Amino acid sequence: MDRHLAIRNTHPSVAIINGDTDATDVNGTTVVLDETLIKAEISQLQAEYDNNQYQRDRQYPSIGDQLDMIFHAGLGGDAFQAAIQAVKDKHPKGDN
Repeated sequence: MDRHLAIRNTHPSVAIINGDTDATDVNGTTVVLDETLIKAEISQLQAEYDNNQYQRDRQYPSIGDQLDMIFHAGLGGDAFQAAIQAVKDKHPKGDN
């Protein structure tokens, strides 16, 4: 997990992070990093990342493909199909 994000989340005065252990504020003053807070924040960030795996794994077809499926299945109703068919007729596949 991103240690720098954890440092910034737990130490709001940090402006610059040098490596993984040195940080300074906007005035160049050293900020003492609390490793306990950083480790807890890293654990929290990792848990949030893991909990969102489901959303990252879901991959829906494109909106265009979804609308095409609705059109071909006849689920959109007559007005929907007529409007889509008009566009398909005006711009058939293969035309540039």
